[in-house]
Amino acid sequence: MNPAVRVDGLRHEYKNPGGPPRVALQGIDFEVSPGELFGVLGPNGGGKTTLFRILSTALRPTGGGARLFDTDVTSAPDAARQKMGVVFQSPSLDKKLTVMENLRHQGRLYGLHGAELAARSAEMLAHLGLADRAGDIVERLSGGLQRRAEIAKSLLHRPALLLMDEPTTGLDPGARRDVWTYLKSLKKEGVTVLVTTHLMEEAERCDRLIILDRGRIAALGTPAVLKETIRGDVVWVTTVSPDILSAGLKERFDVDAVVQDGAVRFERDRAHELIPQIVVAFPDLVASASVGKPTLEDVFVHHTGHRFWADNGGPS
Repeated sequence: MNPAVRVDGLRHEYKNPGGPPRVALQGIDFEVSPGELFGVLGPNGGGKTTLFRILSTALRPTGGGARLFDTDVTSAPDAARQKMGVVFQSPSLDKKLTVMENLRHQGRLYGLHGAELAARSAEMLAHLGLADRAGDIVERLSGGLQRRAEIAKSLLHRPALLLMDEPTTGLDPGARRDVWTYLKSLKKEGVTVLVTTHLMEEAERCDRLIILDRGRIAALGTPAVLKETIRGDVVWVTTVSPDILSAGLKERFDVDAVVQDGAVRFERDRAHELIPQIVVAFPDLVASASVGKPTLEDVFVHHTGHRFWADNGGPS
């Protein structure tokens, strides 16, 4: 069976007048299996928006390639679009039209007409819990209901793949849960879902994910397996002299600590037993210490050497 998504050596550069090109993707490779809920996790500037634009055929890559169910997105973009539904981060609904009018307009773009279009529109609205909102003007709906209508519109032509860019941006926690509950249900229908996100809790819900940083794949795997790459607990120690404390920990306790963002970080089994000893050994250096089980953010730090939002300026 062909992968739902196959990315081979994908590279993209943006022109930079008066300077060298800005490299957004540095030759990445990964595959998404049919029926998988796959995540692309990364901070602003990591490359996930560029990747999404290439997969959705909105941008031609400068190197490498990507295929959707063995259809090349660059050489056969029209055929690729027939196989995917796309939900962009920015709303694409016409807010002055009703929900049903938006769906009918979308259906006609895919060659649907008459009874078939009416039946599919009704089916999607019922599927997304919007049957009683078909005649509502979009701008009068809550953010969560508008996002459901976006998903209904993207699935109207029954694509095998759904691409979603930051699917819950601007939604309240309850609406976010509703969206992810529905995405999980799509698996049972055989739909492959690829989402980009900057939210760790959303990445945790994916079957597998890639962590994208500065145009490179820092890690790939299931959330559980990725966290298992960190052995032991993760410790962060704040101090006025991180370099001195880092060196002292190595000499006194054989701890391979690193200085990151002005703090000292290390990984250690049963770290809670070591913390009191560190405080006693370096009473004038330790301001505070935290111990925790590995998270996806710890995985990001482990593989990239910097914090998730370091030098990035916020989510994309």
